[in-house]
Amino acid sequence: MPRGNVSQVKVHYHGKEDDFVIFVDDVESVEKWKKDRSIPLAQVVSGFKIFVTHKHGAQNAHDTPSKQTLENEFGTQNEDEVLVKILEGGIVQETEMEQWLSNGLDGIATTNHQ
Repeated sequence: MPRGNVSQVKVHYHGKEDDFVIFVDDVESVEKWKKDRSIPLAQVVSGFKIFVTHKHGAQNAHDTPSKQTLENEFGTQNEDEVLVKILEGGIVQETEMEQWLSNGLDGIATTNHQ
């Protein structure tokens, strides 16, 4: 029975007013960046996009936050600064999705990295 494994890595930031998510290349890239800030964000972040989950956690619908939402939560509208704050204060989550191709069954396992 053929199957395919798909890994998705994101950083979930639990804010005062909302929850935010960014997608990253892999867990190792985030850990290396935390130890060496000279590593460009482009080698860590997958598509410089910030998502807000409206306090529904990291697994639910992702919307684009307004500039005012970013300002209220992070004290800045600069998305690069917000990405850094999320990387610094968020929890890295790796989700492994196993897809059984012949019968359509899906299995999902999430691992949090502190």
